[in-house]
Amino acid sequence: MYAVVGCSECSNLWIIEGRSETTQCPRCGTRRAYEKRKKFVETDDANHAREVRASMLANRQDQGEAFAELDSFDALEDDVAGGVVDDAEYIEQAGLDAAEVEAAGDRDPRGSSRSGSKKEIVERALAELERPTEDDIIAFASEHGVSPEFTRDALKKLARRGTVSESRGQYRLL
Repeated sequence: MYAVVGCSECSNLWIIEGRSETTQCPRCGTRRAYEKRKKFVETDDANHAREVRASMLANRQDQGEAFAELDSFDALEDDVAGGVVDDAEYIEQAGLDAAEVEAAGDRDPRGSSRSGSKKEIVERALAELERPTEDDIIAFASEHGVSPEFTRDALKKLARRGTVSESRGQYRLL
C-alpha cells in the first residue's frame, strides 16, 4: 500500500510505503501519527502514487497543463528502457578510444589508498566505525585521501538531508 501524504508544518509531499505507527517529514522532521497525516491518495500501485504526487507538485508551480501533456511513469519508463547507451558506446561516439579511457582509469594518480568518491568514503566511515565521532570520521577519511574540510562539510550536508544523525558528538547512519 502506498499513500501520498502531506506535512501540516512545511507542506512537503511524499510517498509512504506500508503503514507505520508514526511518520516523519523528510523535509522538516516533524513526526506525526500516521492516522493524523493528510492522505491525498492511498493505492496499491507505486506508479499511481508517484503520478499523483508529481501532479500535485506541478500544480503548485502552475505547471499542471505541462504535466498533463506528459506520458505516465510506466510509458516513460518503457520509452527509456531500450534507449540506454552503455559507457563504451558513449565513449566511442564521443570520438575516444574506450580501451584507452579504461586504462587511464586504472592509472588513477591519486593512488591505491583511495577507493570510491569522497562522499562514499565518508559514508563508509559512518557505516564501518562503531559510534564514530567527527574526529574518528575525519581520521578514517584522511587515511583514504579525503580532506578534513570536505569531511566536515559532508557530515553537515548528510545531517541536513536526514541521512545521518548526530547526538552527543556521535554520528550514525539512518
